[in-house]
Amino acid sequence: MMQQKLIDFIQSGHPLSRMDKDLIFQYFEPVLFPKNRIIEEAGKVPEYLYYIISGYLRLFHYNENGDEVTTHINCPPGFFTSYFNFINTAKSNENVECITECELLRITKTDLDSLTSKSEAMKDFSIEVFQKSIVYNETRSTELATLSGEKRYRKLIENYPGILHNVPITYIASFLGMKPESLSRIRRKLI
Repeated sequence: MMQQKLIDFIQSGHPLSRMDKDLIFQYFEPVLFPKNRIIEEAGKVPEYLYYIISGYLRLFHYNENGDEVTTHINCPPGFFTSYFNFINTAKSNENVECITECELLRITKTDLDSLTSKSEAMKDFSIEVFQKSIVYNETRSTELATLSGEKRYRKLIENYPGILHNVPITYIASFLGMKPESLSRIRRKLI
């Protein structure tokens, strides 16, 4: 069962009771999506928070020129959605897309609220997930503003080596705030 992978992930830092585990099985729905499927659309309130069992997801929007801008890429184990919009039940300007085939667990905002009201462990865990998301986004903003393209690329492949084999270079370049040609030059230089 896919829920067991989430339970194992949570239990690495938060002890769970039998009831907590039963609630996870009750509230998290396993889903499988094909490659290139948009699972949350811009212009709508994000319906789900996803836990990634396998595969790669990205958040992207279109800029004023109509070009896709990838703002986030994630892989297992991790949670994924347009967080601000999910939490505030607000319309998102971003799409959530499966880059590869993805095995996911998903939960609605209503169910997440029920789960965290019934389980102290899940409430604590949820707070930790959202705090990490805020820290990640602040760190990313700082890195985009202060690190060279080469340093951003080196850091990405150091922390997520599998990304090169699973994510198209155009998405990686956009995520790193550069054009694909610039990323190709950096990659050639490093080889």
